[in-house]
Amino acid sequence: MRSLFLGLLVAFTVAEDDTNGGWKMAGEQRVGYEGPCTVKRVDGRQLSGGEFLDRFAYKEPVIIYNVDNSGFQQKCRKEEMLREWSNKPVVLNSANTYSYRRVESTFGHYVEDLLRPQDLSTLGNETLYLFGDIDQELWKPLLAAYKQPAWTLPRHEPALSFGIAGAGTGVPFHFHGPGFAEVIYGSKRWFLQPYEDRPAFNPDKSTLDWYINDYPNLEEAKKPLECLMKPGELIYFPDKWWHATLNTETSIFISTFLSEMHVKSEL
Repeated sequence: MRSLFLGLLVAFTVAEDDTNGGWKMAGEQRVGYEGPCTVKRVDGRQLSGGEFLDRFAYKEPVIIYNVDNSGFQQKCRKEEMLREWSNKPVVLNSANTYSYRRVESTFGHYVEDLLRPQDLSTLGNETLYLFGDIDQELWKPLLAAYKQPAWTLPRHEPALSFGIAGAGTGVPFHFHGPGFAEVIYGSKRWFLQPYEDRPAFNPDKSTLDWYINDYPNLEEAKKPLECLMKPGELIYFPDKWWHATLNTETSIFISTFLSEMHVKSEL
């Protein structure tokens, strides 16, 4: 009976860890996992391209659920990624608003030595984060397996960016052009505000610092839109919307940035 119990316990533990692709760290604690969702949610199986353009593309964020990227998810399991990518070069960014710090490393060194939960006492500009500077040609075999969003904007082209980050990490409020983001493993809390409603924040402090020390003191009317994202969901953010992210656990994620295509006129 005791051996049966131990066997079931081991099986349960493996199955539990397996849900995060092997990325969960020993002793890892979720942060920001519980909370409201004030972003509109729609079923991706029922959202047409026309409805997306009419309701969301230029107006407000939306979370699209029932999105299937299970094939890509399998390629992002920790064991498989270390086997395939461990010695490949990567460029790490600082996790602050302007991400001005760049550090060259290898994928294996980042995952095995640098990837860790956010320390509340560490500034965002001192936290290294794998996201943004992805060599599109080098990472093409992985990125090509990703099923890109079925929705887009007219006269825009996509650019993919892949990332991995520890619990409590994230990027403070910033803005740029429109795009989509998807969590492959783990979970991530998003905070969003329109461009004209600039949030109060320190661009060099971490999102975790803002979430712990500033967010609880906001009046309800001043709180940003927010929602927790899990695998199988996409979030769309329109052009120039302020947004901040908080990885509530070790997370694997990918973004599809939409850039306007400039067509030269013929004289």
